[in-house]
Amino acid sequence: MTFVLSVYSATASFPKNEIYGLTNQLRRVAVSVPANISEGAARNALKDFIRFLYISFGSLSEAETLLIISRELGFISPSEYDSMQGKIKRISSQISGLIKSLSKYI
Repeated sequence: MTFVLSVYSATASFPKNEIYGLTNQLRRVAVSVPANISEGAARNALKDFIRFLYISFGSLSEAETLLIISRELGFISPSEYDSMQGKIKRISSQISGLIKSLSKYI
């Protein structure tokens, strides 16, 4: 959730002509990470949960690419990028560990 908040905070200063471009795409992909984890956890099947975890993992990869583009365009500072990149790495590691742990039970 802190990643979502940091993305919303960073994109608030994006150029207004990016509202339907990078701003919207970054916000949507950031929100999809915890949303997919939540939806997967609510499923009755472990395989479904793991599938949703992989979807969240993919969303993090997409967010990483969009943040690189945002940094290269000068929409976010290198320090903002580094901070969000650190969050992505931590979340990715946590999701990966959860997938590995849960996969033992299938």
